[in-house]
Amino acid sequence: MPIEVKDLTHVYNKGSISEAVALSGVSFRIEDGEFVGLIGPTGSGKSTLIQHLNGLLKPTSGRVFVDGRDIWEKGRSLRALRQKVGLVFQYAEQQVFEETVWQDIAFGPRNLGLPESVVESRVRAAARMVGLPAEILQRSPFELSGGQLRRVAIAGVVSMEPATLILDEPAAGLDPRGRLEVLSNIQAMHRSGMTVVLVSHNMEDVARLCERLLVLDRGKIAADGSPREIFSKADFISKVGLRAPDVVALMEQLRERGWQVRTDVVSLDEAFREITRELGREAPRAT
Repeated sequence: MPIEVKDLTHVYNKGSISEAVALSGVSFRIEDGEFVGLIGPTGSGKSTLIQHLNGLLKPTSGRVFVDGRDIWEKGRSLRALRQKVGLVFQYAEQQVFEETVWQDIAFGPRNLGLPESVVESRVRAAARMVGLPAEILQRSPFELSGGQLRRVAIAGVVSMEPATLILDEPAAGLDPRGRLEVLSNIQAMHRSGMTVVLVSHNMEDVARLCERLLVLDRGKIAADGSPREIFSKADFISKVGLRAPDVVALMEQLRERGWQVRTDVVSLDEAFREITRELGREAPRAT
């Protein structure tokens, strides 16, 4: 179920004195099974863009296609679209409102009018997918840790069985353990076949998880490529107001001090292998 955006422009308060262009001529295509990171400085249009992908916002101009069909064509059901393209907002736990975890995850499938046996199956499957143990399902969501509560919110979207899952800063505000748990579950969902679009300000996360990055800058696509391609362009990253993962700066510093290491490394695992290899060559000690 590919998603294609063609010449998308969105203007807030068009024609008024507070008119603001949030997106301008944005075009890209996401194929089935991709794990795409959407990055850019604050105010670059990331949140506006993802709200177009399941019809929460309507383009000022341009078109959005899901599975080959314009989502705004006459007769197209936005409700059906949102079952296919699930969107998890930043601080999604603020949307949790039911008395138990079970009821909250079941809310979406029940609204579809599905038989209770199907609802039960979906709740259990979604809970497993986000790493929630069965004994938590009958508890109040407000008794849970921040990481668990975030997973409840994600499970509520996953229970709709979307083909594409879009997440806006899903690990924001979590402690390191909660962050790792949430991101590991998202990675597992992608490995199960789900298309994932991840909005994040954390460059370490997108470098480790994503296969492809879309860089937004002032409402336009400034770059589209692999993490290695994007983060190896130091001047470009600085120009758009981002920073490369810390490991990139580390490898550049080692190179400056005489270590024969690659500088296009974007993950800790790669850096470890490079440093270990170079230590075997008796690299000079840093002073």
